[in-house]
Amino acid sequence: MNEIVYVSMHKLTTNVTRHMHTTWELIYYTSGEGVMIFDDITIPYKEGDIIVVPPNHIHTNHSEHGFTNYFLNLDDTNMNYKAPFKIQDDKNHYILNAFKAAYYHYNENENRDILMIAYGHLLVGYIRTYQKSPVHSDIVEIIRANIVQNFSDSNYELDKFLRSLPFSYDYLRKLFKKEMGITPHQYLCDRRLATAAEWLSTAYNDSSNIADVARVCGFNEPLYFSRMFKKKYGLSPSFYRSEKQQTVKRLTPESVRIQDEAQDVTAEDV
Repeated sequence: MNEIVYVSMHKLTTNVTRHMHTTWELIYYTSGEGVMIFDDITIPYKEGDIIVVPPNHIHTNHSEHGFTNYFLNLDDTNMNYKAPFKIQDDKNHYILNAFKAAYYHYNENENRDILMIAYGHLLVGYIRTYQKSPVHSDIVEIIRANIVQNFSDSNYELDKFLRSLPFSYDYLRKLFKKEMGITPHQYLCDRRLATAAEWLSTAYNDSSNIADVARVCGFNEPLYFSRMFKKKYGLSPSFYRSEKQQTVKRLTPESVRIQDEAQDVTAEDV
């Protein structure tokens, strides 16, 4: 239980493409700042932050000026968190030391199995100690669930729902952003865009025009949808579909440079 099955690191990197893991993933950011984007949450990070990702959560990573990190995967953990979240290291950097030690022994010690279990238990202990409160309060979970239930309806009025709750509108907006990393309206937009990305990535939907995709994902205006989609994913919806269905990575000069500098990036990457 709590066995570390993979450990690696990123040298200076700006973007990591959309992917997921079937194991738990722990990421310690050693420099830089940016955002990890999940289908239903965006988590900003900076040096000293640790992001915990439960299995099967699709995510991407973007940093304007680049980041470095250690990351590892845990199998058969006794953690029961359902959503990704962030904790911070203490002033003595004990969690960073655990990541460094796990990285060293995973890559340098042939008899590493016992140590990987020991470091796994240690890191899970840190996470449970530092993450004492629930990831989401009850009211934030109510808002999140309502958005998930209604996001595909282009007539859905999020403001109307928020104002129907027995709390002030501004309080709910601030609380949601504090716990989720983004406002309720940003969450709604990201959920719609993530659904559109999945739709565009599916071969049997290749006959749908962009206006149809926008509509089934909750957008009334195709032009607005296209603009927001490109802002998030860096590609227009039509080009994104073409790239995904041909299993071709982005062809921008920056992404090519990153791939050349980070040839060791694998499916285990953050």
